[in-house]
Amino acid sequence: MLLQKIETRAARAGVIGLGYVGLPLAMAVARSGFAVTGFDIDPSKMVALDARRSYIDAVSDAALAAEIEAGRFQATTDFAGLAACDVIIICVPTPLTKHRDPDLSFVEATSRSIAQHLRPGQLVVLESTTYPGTTDDIVKVILEATGLKSGSDFFVGFSPEREDPGNQHYHTATIPKVVAGDGPEALALMRAFYGAAVSTVVPVSSNATAEAVKLTENIFRSVNIALVNELKTVYAAMGIDVWEVIDAAKTKPFGYMPFYPGPGLGGHCIPIDPFYLTWKSREYELPTRFIELAGEINSAMPRYVVGKLAEALDIRAGKALSRSRVLVIGLAYKKNVADIRESPSLRLIEIIEERGGRADYHDPFVAEIPPTREYQALKGRRSVALAPDTIAGYDAVLIATDHDSVDYAAIAKSAALIIDTRNVFNRLGLSADQVIKA
Repeated sequence: MLLQKIETRAARAGVIGLGYVGLPLAMAVARSGFAVTGFDIDPSKMVALDARRSYIDAVSDAALAAEIEAGRFQATTDFAGLAACDVIIICVPTPLTKHRDPDLSFVEATSRSIAQHLRPGQLVVLESTTYPGTTDDIVKVILEATGLKSGSDFFVGFSPEREDPGNQHYHTATIPKVVAGDGPEALALMRAFYGAAVSTVVPVSSNATAEAVKLTENIFRSVNIALVNELKTVYAAMGIDVWEVIDAAKTKPFGYMPFYPGPGLGGHCIPIDPFYLTWKSREYELPTRFIELAGEINSAMPRYVVGKLAEALDIRAGKALSRSRVLVIGLAYKKNVADIRESPSLRLIEIIEERGGRADYHDPFVAEIPPTREYQALKGRRSVALAPDTIAGYDAVLIATDHDSVDYAAIAKSAALIIDTRNVFNRLGLSADQVIKA
C-alpha cells in the first residue's frame, strides 16, 4: 500500500529539520508532486516560512512561495503531524562534542519524537551524516521499542545528503542520490520515493554501506585538502608558489585531481564527519591515521596563517601584531554563501586577538556574527563597509574567503599589506607588491 501511495504521489512526506539540507529537500520532494510537511523546533523559521521568505540560499523566495501556494508545502513546530506522514525524513545536525566524539543527541531525540507517532505503513529515513550502524543500531532500535517491527510494520532507510551550498551547477534534484534500506522492501520504497524526486538513484546493499559512502566522500576531501595545505607550507619555505604548482599539475589529463589550500576547513561536513569514522573504528581496535593526521594539519592552518601575518607585519611594516589592526575579508566558510558553520575566519579572528591584535571583518553575505557555540565573544560584531579610507586604516587585510562580489581592486589600491590565503589576487591578475600569499 505504501509503495502504491508513493508511485501515485498520494503519500505525504515529512521532513524534520528545515536547515541547509532539509528545506531544499522538502522543496524538491514537493516539486515532484508529493504533499510535504516540514518540522522544526525553531519558531523563527516558521515566521520566515509563513511570510514566504527563505533563509536558505539554495531555495528562492519565489520557489518557496510556489510550493506553499500550490498546497504542496507547509511547516510546523507541532510534531503530532508526523502521524499523518507516510514518509518521514530526518535532516538534523550531527555535530561533535568538544572531545571529538559523535553527538547523536539530535538524531536520538528526533527518533523518539517519531516513535511517539509511529504507525504501521510508514517509511523512516535518516539523511544526517553519521558512522556506519547508526540507522540500524540507534534509529531502528528506538522505533522498534514501540512494539512495531522494521520490515513488516514500518520501514527504515538511509540516504546521505549531498548538498553543496553555493554550487550553481547542481541542486538537490540533479545530484545522484545514494539509497539503502533495512531489507528488500525498505530498499524498494527508498528507490521509488527518491526516484520520484531526483534524477538518479544509486542503490547500495545496506544502510551501513550508505553511511560509509558519505563518510568516504568527505574523508577523501579532508585528506587531500590536508595534503595541499602541508605542501603549501613546505613549498613556501622553498620559495615555490603552491598555486602555480597545482595549476601546472592539473594539466595532466589522468591520475591527478586538483585540490587547493586555504586558511583552514569550514562547513558542517569536512571538519566534522571524518571523526565519526575515527570514533567508530576504536570499536574494532583499528587506527585511522590518515584521518587524524589530516585533521591535525587542517586545524593548524589558521595559526599558520596568523604566523605569516605577524611575520609580514614585522618585516614589511616594522609593527608587532599585538599593536596592529587587521581586516579579515570573508567570514563565511566558502565563497558566495552566508554559511559560517565551522568557518576558519572565526578562528583567525580569535587567534589575532589572543595575540593582542584587533580584527574586524567584511563579508557581503554576513552582516552580523550570530551566536555560535565556540565563539560567544564575537557575537554581534558587524561587517565593516569597504571604502578606501577604511581599508587604508588597517595595518593589514587578510583574505580568508574569496567572495566574487568583493572589490579586490579597491583593496589592492588602498591596503598597506595584504595576506592572501586564496590566491585571489594572482587569479584575478591584480598583481600588487604588498600581497603575501599564506
